[in-house]
Formats: sequence, structure tokens, C-alpha cells
Amino acid sequence: MRIVIAAVGRLKSGPETELAERYRKRAEQTGRSLGLRTIDIVEIRESRADAADKRMLEESIALANIIPEGAVTVTLDERGEDMPSVEFANQLQQWRADNKPVVFIIGGADGLAPSLRDKVARTLSFGAATWPHQMVRVMLLEQIYRAMTVLAGHPYHRA
Repeated sequence: MRIVIAAVGRLKSGPETELAERYRKRAEQTGRSLGLRTIDIVEIRESRADAADKRMLEESIALANIIPEGAVTVTLDERGEDMPSVEFANQLQQWRADNKPVVFIIGGADGLAPSLRDKVARTLSFGAATWPHQMVRVMLLEQIYRAMTVLAGHPYHRA
């Protein structure tokens, strides 16, 4: 299974980057025995357009261009569905069984254009609060790691 995290904007060096990398490595190590090949992170440059709708469109086109054929696409958005960690783990397991790559999309500050937002398989949320995009990436990587530990029977996740 291949997981791609496609995010608008770059993480600058610092604690967020270190934490994101720590969870990415942990998830890959734990997930290896479960068929997880890699977690790729693709950073899309933020648009410099003057209007928000044009920024959303430019960023969404760039994001759409990196989605592999046949991939399951999941956006992260405060209006998305809350999914408990065990359910998230089970969903990842199902996508792995379907032999499909999974692309998690983290849009820019203005969000995603409807042309991309309306085509995704799922929209998930980490709660109703608005989170900085850097934190969303860290939280997503932690949840992927947690899912791998749930599926591997590792005690990290305590229900």
C-alpha cells in the first residue's frame, strides 16, 4: 500500500517538521509487516494569485495533477466527518485490501476548489476547530501511525 500526503505549503525546519518526520518513520516501520510500502509527502507551492478563488483553483489543479490513477482521495477539512481511530485503521486496512493507493489532501489557507473537493472519496475532520496546516499534517501522520499499531496489535493505542 502506498500513502501520499499532498499538502499546499511547505513545512519549514523546526519542531513541526521533526514531529511529522518522527510519525512518518514510525508508521512506515510498523506498517511494513502490514503491506505499507511508503508514505510520500508532496508539497505544493502556495499560489500567489490575488483572488482567493483563483488561489484555490491553482492549488487544486496542482494537487489533482499528483494524484495517481485509481487512488482513493481523502481531504481533510473542518466540515468533514469525525472518524474514530479504530475506524480509521479499519478503513486503511480495507483500502490496502483493495490494493489502492491513498492520497490525503491538505489544501491551502483558502481551501480547495469545488472541482477537486467534489471528486474526493471522503472528507475527514480532526474536529470543528480550525487547525494550522502544519498541525494537520502532524495529526494525520500520528493517526496513520496509530492505525498501523492498531492493525499490528501493538499497545500504542489503548481503547
